[in-house]
Amino acid sequence: MKWTRGTQNDDVVDARGSRVSGGVKVGAGGAVGVLVLVLVSQFLGIDLTGLSGGGSPGGGTTTSGATQHTNQPPPGPDPDAETVDFVRFVIKDIQTTFEGLYRQEGRSYRPAKLVLFTDAVETGCGRSSSAIGPFYCPRDEKAYIDLSFCQLLKDRLGAPGDFAQAYVLAHEIGHHLQTLNGLESTVHRLSTDKRSRNAASVRQELQADCFAGVWAHSASARKLLEIGDLEEALNAASQIGDDRLQREAGRDVNAETFTHGTSGQRMKWFRRGYDTGRFTACDTFSEEP
Repeated sequence: MKWTRGTQNDDVVDARGSRVSGGVKVGAGGAVGVLVLVLVSQFLGIDLTGLSGGGSPGGGTTTSGATQHTNQPPPGPDPDAETVDFVRFVIKDIQTTFEGLYRQEGRSYRPAKLVLFTDAVETGCGRSSSAIGPFYCPRDEKAYIDLSFCQLLKDRLGAPGDFAQAYVLAHEIGHHLQTLNGLESTVHRLSTDKRSRNAASVRQELQADCFAGVWAHSASARKLLEIGDLEEALNAASQIGDDRLQREAGRDVNAETFTHGTSGQRMKWFRRGYDTGRFTACDTFSEEP
């Protein structure tokens, strides 16, 4: 992906030097299974370690209200300096794109914040840890990422490339669009039991994938994409489908436990957004995902 170094972006808060003790604990039993679940959690944005008998879904204690984060980068030479620079550029480009699309529709856009953290972080949705992976908290309208995930994305999840990382960031800001659009009421209406909650979650996550594709469409139109970038994003979407991840964890594929959609569905909806460049094409709640 073509990007501009040195981009200033006040919507990215570098809080990696502010350490929070505790966070989500991961049980030590069943080391291989736990490792796979932690790696899966780090892409899905939810804690799946409870599936191994340790930890709890969602992770952390739920709280409400705003959370305060200030720029506090780590001391000394920063090995992730270029990644931070890349993240600042991508988040600015994503939100500038979405703001422009909102303006065309006569709506106002309220930007989200992205908080960079190390190991654990306090959020409006409770204390969380890097085991959760990149995630968005609607209560404080902030996305969160521990940059160690970028290496795991490449080495453990088989999704290398900077545009794979950009897809992850766009997916999280896609969840912010859902907050602005008031989607929570729709999800709540469809969530009457665990099975229906999972089904509603799948539709919500696939819509975030589609919104990420809408941004990728704009980036392509502005000649920011390079050869292979689209394939990097589609590969990332494929690698983290619920069906593939369950197989990687050595489990039988069980559609009733899906929360993010299959590999095919995730690629389909990212591609839908990419091909159309329209938010209206991302109505995952009105058709079979």
